Amino acid sequence: MFGKNDGNMPDIDKELDRLKNLGILERDIMGGIYKDFYGTDGASESVKTPTMDPLPETSGQAKAETAADQKPEEKKEEEEDPMDTLDQLIGLETIKHDVKELTDFVRVQKLRKDQGLKSVPVSLHLVFTGNPGTGKTTVARILAKLYKQIGVLSKGQLIEVDRSGLVAGYVGQTALKCQDQISKALGGVLFIDEAYALAQKDDAFGQEAIDTILKAMEDHRDNLVVIVAGYTKPMEHFINSNPGLKSRFNKYIEFPDYTIDELVAIFDMNCKKYDYHVEEDAKKHIREMIVQRKLEKSENFANAREVRNLFEEIITNQARRVILMENPTNEEMMEITMDDLTEKKFDEIEDLPAELDQKVQEKIEKVTKDDEDETAETEEKADSTKK
Repeated sequence: MFGKNDGNMPDIDKELDRLKNLGILERDIMGGIYKDFYGTDGASESVKTPTMDPLPETSGQAKAETAADQKPEEKKEEEEDPMDTLDQLIGLETIKHDVKELTDFVRVQKLRKDQGLKSVPVSLHLVFTGNPGTGKTTVARILAKLYKQIGVLSKGQLIEVDRSGLVAGYVGQTALKCQDQISKALGGVLFIDEAYALAQKDDAFGQEAIDTILKAMEDHRDNLVVIVAGYTKPMEHFINSNPGLKSRFNKYIEFPDYTIDELVAIFDMNCKKYDYHVEEDAKKHIREMIVQRKLEKSENFANAREVRNLFEEIITNQARRVILMENPTNEEMMEITMDDLTEKKFDEIEDLPAELDQKVQEKIEKVTKDDEDETAETEEKADSTKK
């Protein structure tokens, strides 16, 4: 594993510094994956935009012409037909059918209205039901873009919130907090995850949030769509608990759990997306791991989210293995092997030389002791200050 110079043991500090890079590598990998799944560094799913070197500085008219020349091309690259995005999703065949049926109806009604014909009033507000990780947020984002494409929404953005993003801890503050989120969502979709949490027994704050949202749906009915989402039974109870909700949310879309084949396809999709290749022996075992997790968690299985977590665990294990190599090739950095399917500690790695292993352990113990000494010294100074 470790490179040697003229048959001698490698420089211990050099090897330890290389091992330390593992933390940075893991952080960068996880950050990129999280962003791709969630759209931003802290929240849902978008295609990662490659970084580009800055253009050479220009001035005056040349700079203006350069910017003008590049804008159409940049815009073309960034935009993708939301219906194509929907079609590319793994599984969700009934969801795709429901979304296309809904958007076709909305499109025709708008055309009729634009031509001066009578149009049938249709509620664009939706209830998404199903287990976690079944694509509800992803489809909501696509719908927002489709509504903008059709012309029934002006912006097409998605604002995702849950109870904590709507409810405040003081009387009167919840309405203000809701209004803030509603303002952000105007022209697009307000997506409320686990919306049933707003309708708890004797919950004045939750009721205030519901009342504020219902009023906004009426006041901005031509420029705001609200989608509420959550587990099937609690969502049905939530909608039926309030006449205002029941009259405004009359279209349900049920998101089924992914099949095992679809979950494996999602894992393979992420491998391809991030330039990983799974060796043949490992493919079978990854499928078995997915089946085992689904059986173990049963009702709490998080579908695509569970597969994402498994993918992150495996590539983290792979990073631990690859970082121990001397000058790994692209193929070695891409390959996922059987060894990567279970986490290994440093003391479990057979190829770690005994002498180096001992020095690693000694250095870890020293760092731990130094940290403890520093903590004790800080506490002593704090006690002295108090006295």
